[in-house]
Amino acid sequence: MIKIVAGPCVIESAELLDTVAARLVEINKNLGTEIIFKASFDKANRTSLSSYRGVGLDKGLQMLADVKSKWGLKLCTDIHEAWQAAPAGEVIDVIQIPAFLCRQTDLLVAAAKTGRTVNIKKAQFLSGEDMKFPYEKAVQSGAKEVWLTERGNMFGYNNLIVDFRNIPDMLKIASTVVMDCTHSVQRPGAAGGKTGGNREFVPAMAQAAKAFGANGFFFEVHPDPDKGLSDGPNMLRLEDLEGVVKSLL
Repeated sequence: MIKIVAGPCVIESAELLDTVAARLVEINKNLGTEIIFKASFDKANRTSLSSYRGVGLDKGLQMLADVKSKWGLKLCTDIHEAWQAAPAGEVIDVIQIPAFLCRQTDLLVAAAKTGRTVNIKKAQFLSGEDMKFPYEKAVQSGAKEVWLTERGNMFGYNNLIVDFRNIPDMLKIASTVVMDCTHSVQRPGAAGGKTGGNREFVPAMAQAAKAFGANGFFFEVHPDPDKGLSDGPNMLRLEDLEGVVKSLL
């Protein structure tokens, strides 16, 4: 079964988490999938100091634990500092390493030591083959399962491009390679102190990645992306998720 991760970019409210979680449960029932719920407790890499970051570690992990208890979904969230790994590992099933931080040795080691699945996003400045080294750091530090995620490479200023050859290259390293279909359509810093994006290309990104062998797919979703507090321009509309997932099965 392919791996699917979906959820809002950042925790905005308990109501948003419940709205998205309820829809994921419905899609899982309709399609026989096991979508993993993703939301960030803190977005430490926002473009501007004034941008919304989230609710913080303690409150965020409690809210995510509530989602797991209420809806029965597995959880994914990202960490930015090594000390966050242990508390996150008590709640989270898939600990995600942000692309900008994928070479941070202490972060990878701490994530690996939790015993949880570690999903390492490929940096925008690395090739697929380069991901051998972050992968080895995690495995050698005790991680039992490590995923690698493609999310595009910098293409000049304020733009990304996806070299889909990175997917088969990373499949030589890890058995699970995820396509981050929403961050790949970002335009970093291109919206006046915020990140822009082109969500209309998300379904095509998913299909192209499937053609290149991706066996995991990551989608940030929101009931009303244009009102989202982080990554709105590249988030997929929640109502469109089921159709995109169905096309990948």
